[in-house]
Amino acid sequence: MADHAMNDAPKSRRDFLFAAAAAVGGAGAVVAVWPFVDSLNPAADTRAMSSIEVDLAPIAVGQAITVKWRGKPVFIRHRTEEEIKAAQAVVVDDLRDPQPDTARVQKPDWLIMVGVCTHLGCVPLGQKAGDPHGDFGGWFCPCHGSHYDTSGRVRKGPAPKNLAVPQYTFLSDTQVRIG
Repeated sequence: MADHAMNDAPKSRRDFLFAAAAAVGGAGAVVAVWPFVDSLNPAADTRAMSSIEVDLAPIAVGQAITVKWRGKPVFIRHRTEEEIKAAQAVVVDDLRDPQPDTARVQKPDWLIMVGVCTHLGCVPLGQKAGDPHGDFGGWFCPCHGSHYDTSGRVRKGPAPKNLAVPQYTFLSDTQVRIG
């Protein structure tokens, strides 16, 4: 019987040593792999560009500005009453990419969209006062002749889709966060 008790002690010590060695090895593996896993996260400068805040107060009615977001131009236009009426009067069923104006704006007087032509990625003209605004009073892409209306919807030319609307949130009446 004493012989049997002595055989159990080394076995339980051996089990403990195996378990301890496995725990230390597992912790070591996690410590060794963590820098690689952490390197897959976006860099701090990339995270900072994931959203921007824009002050809308200095933008007069009828004026447009361009800001950079994620390396792309974003057009922000403070639309006039005429531009809003023209955008809302369009028969949506006649559009190549049917989308009502109300689905493209959160507040009728502010139009916010990515300023990249959906045909070949050019930047349409229409942000500056002297720029051609196309046949529909919005934007014109001179590279291949796409025309966009006052809601950024494609109306003429080879562009297959409307100008994209990014995710945005109004933080106040004069502050918007894009992204």
